[in-house]
Amino acid sequence: MENSIDAGASSINVRLKDAGKTYIQVVDDGHGMTENDARLCFERHATSKISEANDLFAIRTMGFRGEALASIAAISEVTLKTRSAKEEVGTQLRVSGSRVLSQEPESCPVGTNLVIRNLFFNVPARRKFLKSEQTELRHVIHEFNHVAMAYPEIEFQLIHNNTQVFHLPAANLKQRISGIFGKNSHQNLIPLESETTIVTIRGFIGKAEHAKKTYGEQYLFVNNRFMKHPYFHKAIMQAYEHILPADYYPSYFLFFEVKPDHIDINIHPTKTEIKFEDERSIWQILSAAVKEAIGKHNLSPSLDFDNEGVIDIPVLGRNQEVRPPGETINPRYNPFEQDEQQSTFQGWKNKPVDPNWQQLYQPNRNEDLTPGLGFDEKSDAQEQNGQKYMQLKNKYVLAPVKSGLMVIDQRRAHERILYEKNMESIRQNASVSQHTLFPETIELNAADYELCKELMDDITLLGFDIRDFGNNSVVVNSIPAGTQIQNCRMILEELLEQYKNMKSQLSIDQYERLARSAATAAAIPYGRQLDQKEMRELVDQLFGCSDPNHTPSGRKILNIINLEEIEKYLA
Repeated sequence: MENSIDAGASSINVRLKDAGKTYIQVVDDGHGMTENDARLCFERHATSKISEANDLFAIRTMGFRGEALASIAAISEVTLKTRSAKEEVGTQLRVSGSRVLSQEPESCPVGTNLVIRNLFFNVPARRKFLKSEQTELRHVIHEFNHVAMAYPEIEFQLIHNNTQVFHLPAANLKQRISGIFGKNSHQNLIPLESETTIVTIRGFIGKAEHAKKTYGEQYLFVNNRFMKHPYFHKAIMQAYEHILPADYYPSYFLFFEVKPDHIDINIHPTKTEIKFEDERSIWQILSAAVKEAIGKHNLSPSLDFDNEGVIDIPVLGRNQEVRPPGETINPRYNPFEQDEQQSTFQGWKNKPVDPNWQQLYQPNRNEDLTPGLGFDEKSDAQEQNGQKYMQLKNKYVLAPVKSGLMVIDQRRAHERILYEKNMESIRQNASVSQHTLFPETIELNAADYELCKELMDDITLLGFDIRDFGNNSVVVNSIPAGTQIQNCRMILEELLEQYKNMKSQLSIDQYERLARSAATAAAIPYGRQLDQKEMRELVDQLFGCSDPNHTPSGRKILNIINLEEIEKYLA
């Protein structure tokens, strides 16, 4: 794909079978190659993009080492068809395991058609370490996105097993982002642009409320080349420091324009690690640009064009007289007069006293007398087994115990309850579902769609009924019984995010990872007000768990404040 870009292609098509293990095809409409160049491009370190040593300090092309095609031909069976615009007939070259099998004239359009079959056919030990088809396809999608994102003016297409994964027509950057990550991402982008003598930065950053707990929508480019740069990532994260929780990552799609002789792109084999000449200055420029974009977004008023209400603006009539506002006063008013009509105080003085005045000073039993404690007014002092539950800041459940006061984190408690239910459903293979009112169609980005298809059978064990709808979409027909899910899209996306977040924890098997992810996604959120019945059921179910003290990830669920500690506060 990068060679196709260097060849000036306006359209690049990628076809795969079995996630590339069996078949990979890349077709472009670029300049193509001559017969001699087609033969030489498979030689190691042969390149047409570097003609002298000084070119290494002004690299603008994507490839320049001459290693890609030679490495590919060494571990696969390759067929290359290409024709340049200067020639009437193209050439076809067949290579297998670095050995040229044939080269002959071929009738083909201008451009290049590269087909790779039987990947690692001659290195079976390497082929054995390839992952599942869905996992390998996700890797392909990530690499495809790196190239397609940087060149929105080029049309891209990705087809896997005769199913279209992407069709990205030539567009602007914002449309390209929406084409890759779904239509919903369009409204979550904040434009960013900063031009200095050192670097020009442009692109988009994501709104804080749409940040996620996993990486996946963080893209940095320099001179249209994708890069990984932890130092610049830290600058972006610090700009979000006070508006984003510590374990969330915002989306960003930022492009740096720097003079080619001020960067070194040749320090890593994959060319994704870039060394900048003046990193510290760029760090400061980037941090300031992100903060400015966030500030503009937060301060700019949002206009609601869907509001049907009409703003009533008073209009002055042609013969209407304009009078300044004035006050009506009584110059003869005397506050010391005893006239009841003039003295407000005297009116209150002569008013008969309410015989039940003492009740005004009795405390209301439903009144929240202590700031910060949200007692449920509907509880009517209901008690269960001599206990009355209270809710603090719609986040904690408070319950009196013999030794003092027990404080329970409501979300973590629900997470533990759901986790143990999920594990039991998986073990017994006896999940219970409840149908949604209407089947809900959910569009996912391509990588999440492939992950969802991979997990679809296992998700069924938890009580979900999810069907593949094609075109990066799934249909949710049922959800786990007893789960209060008002937004199936949010729950499914959160489940996939949590699953990816735990991917690095090798000690956790797939089923436990799935049970944890589903529990975290469906747990009751902070800010939700619970009535007495809900709090009672939450506490009862929590203490029916095997470990009521900790979440599946090991965080504390509850704590008991002893009477001695409470008395110290009041001493």
